Amino acid sequence: MAQYDTIVIGGGPSGLMAAISAAEAGAHTLLLEKGKKLGTKLAISGGGRCNVTNRLPIDEIIQHIPGNGKFLYGPFSVFNNEDIIAFFENLGVGLKEEDHGRMFPKSNSAKSVVNALINRLKTLNVTVRMNTPVEAIDYKEASHTVILSNEEKITTTSVVIAVGGKSVPHTGSTGDGYAWAKKAGHTITDLFPTEVALTSNEPFINDKTLQGLSLSHVALSVLNKKDKPIITHTMDMIFTHFGISGPAVLRCSQFVVKEQMKRHEDITMHLDIFPEETIDSLTKQLRSLCTENPKKSLKNIWKGLVPDRLLHFIFERLHINEHKNGSELSKKELQDFVQSLKHFTFKVNGTLPIEKSFVTGGGVSTKEIHPKTMASKKINGLFFCGEILNIHGYTGGYNITCALVTGKIAGMNAFVTTDKKPE
Repeated sequence: MAQYDTIVIGGGPSGLMAAISAAEAGAHTLLLEKGKKLGTKLAISGGGRCNVTNRLPIDEIIQHIPGNGKFLYGPFSVFNNEDIIAFFENLGVGLKEEDHGRMFPKSNSAKSVVNALINRLKTLNVTVRMNTPVEAIDYKEASHTVILSNEEKITTTSVVIAVGGKSVPHTGSTGDGYAWAKKAGHTITDLFPTEVALTSNEPFINDKTLQGLSLSHVALSVLNKKDKPIITHTMDMIFTHFGISGPAVLRCSQFVVKEQMKRHEDITMHLDIFPEETIDSLTKQLRSLCTENPKKSLKNIWKGLVPDRLLHFIFERLHINEHKNGSELSKKELQDFVQSLKHFTFKVNGTLPIEKSFVTGGGVSTKEIHPKTMASKKINGLFFCGEILNIHGYTGGYNITCALVTGKIAGMNAFVTTDKKPE
């Protein structure tokens, strides 16, 4: 039976970082990856450019990780986003800052990030085995045995589980690690899709009336059962053949899912198409356009205000004749029209499946993990990092930051704490 100090399972961002930091700490390290490539998820992140981290202050980063982000205060006190930037620049990967603090490689290529990590593994003599699925882990007091699918057994002093969640399964994240965590006595909280498109059974969705229609800089809210906003995001969105998608929708999605888990019913969304305008200011603008063009049809007076299809849809929804002249518009019709632009509400009934989501919500309970070491509180010599943990953030470099930080800390502690119980 082969013997290693540390075995890291999973060759995604957290696993690569864990294997590197374990080897840097002096551990004889083995990295096991069931697929044929390392860093598959990194390679497709940020549209293939790889948004490696975010340069916002720590407090703001944690606000962008609504799923247990506060757990990360501990890890960030050891290794943070600025350390990630320094780490990659030391590997020869120059980074540049873009909007909202997002950091990308100057090469605009995710491959440069993945290759730098792989080269670092080689420099550190980490043993890497591809196409090597793990079947089970046998935990013992002083060492653990990793059992491969081909029945080969490998003993190690410490194991780092970095196999991801259940999102984007073609990258290898198929939820394998949850069973190993449960066997170790860990709690797996309910799994759900986050950063995912939402589905709706509204007639205008089923009829595909607004399919493909994009709206920029709108305020989208998730309402609670008292019709009060739980969260609002002002970004772009798009109507699709199944519901809604786009940045504002992805950010709202986890709040829809959590509300549905509580209420078991369709959730109301609220759309403000003109978030910068008050009802009064918008009413005045539309009224003066009608006064200035009394002979023109409403359809032509308000053309360009919103996309034509949406304008036509609102006229139809309110039973306002779009061919009516500006001088014929009643006060009630104007009020109703403005109301539709500022308070467009509709129901959503769920999300696309977890496999279609960018991020998995839920996972190994953070209450059972030491935040400054990523060590299991249940089993000595067991560590977790990345998306298998119940931590989930918005897209924009936040989830990769979490993966790299927890990976670094798990790896550096996997070797240090092998001879003693985690604190």
